[in-house]
Amino acid sequence: MNSILILIIVLNLVISFKGFGDLAFFRKYEFHIGSIRAGEQIRMVSSAFLHADIGHLFFNMFTLYMFAPVVTEYLGSFSFLIVYLGSLIFGSLLTLLFHKDDYSYRAIGASGAVTGVLYSAILLQPDMSLYLFFIPIPIPAYVFGIGYLLYSIYGMKAKNDNIGHTAHFGGAIGGFVLTILKEPQMLTENTFMVILLAVPIVILFVMAKMGKL
Repeated sequence: MNSILILIIVLNLVISFKGFGDLAFFRKYEFHIGSIRAGEQIRMVSSAFLHADIGHLFFNMFTLYMFAPVVTEYLGSFSFLIVYLGSLIFGSLLTLLFHKDDYSYRAIGASGAVTGVLYSAILLQPDMSLYLFFIPIPIPAYVFGIGYLLYSIYGMKAKNDNIGHTAHFGGAIGGFVLTILKEPQMLTENTFMVILLAVPIVILFVMAKMGKL
C-alpha cells in the first residue's frame, strides 16, 4: 500500500472518529448548503473526511483500498492523489450546484472522492471483473460503473433515501475527466469504452437541462 493511500485512510479515520464523539466538531465541518453559501467553503472539503458511522467509514475505505492500487499502477501515486482530491471537489461542486437553493441540505462522507477513484480504475481497466456480495457471478467493471451512475441518477430524481447520489455522480465525473486528461490517448486507443462510460454523464446533464431532476 503506497504512503499517500495510507495517509488518506488515516485522515479519514482520525477525523471521522473525532466527529463520532464530538457533535460540535461534526456540525462545524459537515457539508451544509446554508453555511457554505454564507462563506464557509472549507466544508466542501472537510465534509469528505467525516462519516455517519463505522459502517459508512468502513465501506468507503474498503472500496478505496480495493481500487486505489489500479489507479496508482497506471497513473502513479501523485496522479492518484490528484484524482482523489479532484473527484472530492467535483462531487462537492455538483452537490452545491444541484442543491444550491436547499439551505438545509447536509451531507458527509468520502463517497464522491472514492467513486472518482472507482470510475478512474474502471476507465483504466474496463475488462476487470467485480464480485458483488449479492451476485454470485463476476460483473464486468464497465457494466457496474454505468449501472451505478444510472442508479445514482434514479436516486437523485427519486430523493427517497439519505444517500448523497449527487456527490457520487460528481466524483465519477471528476475521476473520468482527470483520468482522460492524464491519459488522453484513451480517446483514440479506447474510444468506444470512453464513449460508453460517458453515456450516464451525458444523460444526467440532458435531464438537468430538461428540468427532469
